[in-house]
Amino acid sequence: MKWPRMKWPGMKRLIARFWPVLRLRTIMFMLLLVVAALPGVAAVGLRVYENALVRRTEAELIAQGSALAASMALGFAQGSEPTANPAIADPYDYDDRAISTSIDLRTSAVLDERPGAVATALKPDPAAVQMAKVWQPVVDQTKQATLASILLLDRQGIVLNGRDTGRSLATLPEVRAALAGKPVTTLRHNGAYMRPFALEWISRATDIRLHHARPIISGGQVVGAVLVSRSPRALFRGMYEDRGKIAAGTLAIFLFLVLVTAALGRTIVRPIEALSRATRSLAEGRRAAPPQPTLRVQEIDSLIRDFATMAAAIEVRSHYLRDFATALAHEFKTPLTGLSGGIELLQDHGGAMSDEERARFLGNMAADTQRLNRLISRLLDLAKADMQRPPDGVSCDVHDVLTRIADGLSGPDFSIRCAVEGAPARLAMDGSALETALTTLIDNARAAGASHVQIEAAEVGGQLHLTVSDNGSGIALPDRERIFEPFFTSKRVLGGTGLGLPIARALIEGNGGYLELCDTAAGTTFRLVLPCA
Repeated sequence: MKWPRMKWPGMKRLIARFWPVLRLRTIMFMLLLVVAALPGVAAVGLRVYENALVRRTEAELIAQGSALAASMALGFAQGSEPTANPAIADPYDYDDRAISTSIDLRTSAVLDERPGAVATALKPDPAAVQMAKVWQPVVDQTKQATLASILLLDRQGIVLNGRDTGRSLATLPEVRAALAGKPVTTLRHNGAYMRPFALEWISRATDIRLHHARPIISGGQVVGAVLVSRSPRALFRGMYEDRGKIAAGTLAIFLFLVLVTAALGRTIVRPIEALSRATRSLAEGRRAAPPQPTLRVQEIDSLIRDFATMAAAIEVRSHYLRDFATALAHEFKTPLTGLSGGIELLQDHGGAMSDEERARFLGNMAADTQRLNRLISRLLDLAKADMQRPPDGVSCDVHDVLTRIADGLSGPDFSIRCAVEGAPARLAMDGSALETALTTLIDNARAAGASHVQIEAAEVGGQLHLTVSDNGSGIALPDRERIFEPFFTSKRVLGGTGLGLPIARALIEGNGGYLELCDTAAGTTFRLVLPCA
């Protein structure tokens, strides 16, 4: 048979449609309430408490039957010392300071209601009849005190007291076992029981009755039996009698859950709500101070630290974008102003201009256009460098990169020397990014009038420190703090865009390293700290 496939997406949408959106405090309280209620539910479901009530009733019947059987056995012995029959064992005679019971509501079978005694042609044992008369006052007082039914039987199973006197119960399995010398307890339905409560169907012990049959042993022989029966205390009746304790325990658990929920709310919910408010403030462009909870947990502390780091990074990025936008507007404004002015002059006075003047204006406009193209190209390079992240497992050979740079950029009046002996061979970064950054530094050195560049490498703490030094004119002290700012350049008249060093730093940082300017007395020195493979 082929079962139809369940449409899980539709089921998920249906669940999501009716799933209530609750507060975290409510969910935590409900979860704790369910966990606290589990032992009680399990106790009822597994019949632990009910089983304890039934076994206590069985233990009481065993005690009553044992006392009556032992007392009557002494009477049958007529004052002589009774002798034990080794063949007749008493399974309840354990030296464990507790009465051993055998009934279990989960596994014990419940027999039909006990049938009435039947007429018999047998005559009861005269000695047993006499003993029953002697012990009848004791039996009556015991019944009145314990509310149990007590029947005395002779060795043939004939009833010796009560309304069924002279009739036989020898066919009952518990009676047969007792007359064979084995005490036994059985569960039987109680047809006379009327359920006063609607929920009593939950309890299996409400309409049952325990029957304990115990042999009377005298002189090593079974001379009769005692049949004791009583209904166990029902679950709901027991709970009603213990209602004060149950109510007090329930109230204590509820108060404990309220306290635990309040503590969890203070350590988890309140910081999360405060983080939510701070996030909204951050989204609206306002400063957002992370919360400082009084009751702290490690995970929430870590979340708050991460939020503070994110807020600081967003603030730095916002300042960067604002400054970047201002600088970008300024850089674009100059060539656009020149283009607009040239177009306006050509439109208004183009016919009156000489060829030489017209050519000069067109040349200026072409230069401004080229500058705009260079700016756009470098801005695209900067955007790619900012977004670039190396794929997992990427690596490059630092010796190969430096060899290509030295071969490609060296010339008759410009030399590059690499001293990388003993440095690690491979780096955990993209080789093209390293080559672009180094090329930018060397081009800047050449533009500063350098004739020689020295590249040295050393491994420090699992990282490669690559130092690039030149003998050029160096960087002026006022400019040292701004060289990594976008659009800052001292070579603007030579076509510089001020984006080379920002692109180089973005490439290095995107690969897990960083680029910095070192203090030197002459020339310029940059240090690249790169991750080793």
